[in-house]
Amino acid sequence: MNNNLDKGLLLLRLGLGTVFIMHGWQKLFVIGHTGLTGFFAGAGIPFPALSAAIATAVELVGGVALIAGLGTRIAGVLLAFTMLVAVTTVHLANGFFLPNGYEFALTLLLANSALALTGAGRLSLDATLFRQPARPAEAASFRTAA
Repeated sequence: MNNNLDKGLLLLRLGLGTVFIMHGWQKLFVIGHTGLTGFFAGAGIPFPALSAAIATAVELVGGVALIAGLGTRIAGVLLAFTMLVAVTTVHLANGFFLPNGYEFALTLLLANSALALTGAGRLSLDATLFRQPARPAEAASFRTAA
């Protein structure tokens, strides 16, 4: 059986999870809730204090969830949504390229969308707790080899 797909999904989850934990940590301990609320208000994000708290929690908890591979599809959707908001409200007007453009946020949006579609893979708590079955192609090759 080829498990390169599962290894690739693990690497994707580890990288994305680390990025989001660090960004959530920055929001919580460097920028702070008051600073983030002010930034969100200036960006025109509705309910800026509530949105700041939700964004921080989604990034921290979502990052941990991705690393563990627990609730990966849900975390992927929530994190992709936060990046969609970031792209459309903050980065889009600054063009594509960094440091202020939308290229990084778009990459995070697409990578999280991919995890929302694929799930965590077999090297995850999702697979361990919910017994992810073999993929149809692998099941078929296993039956013919036996």
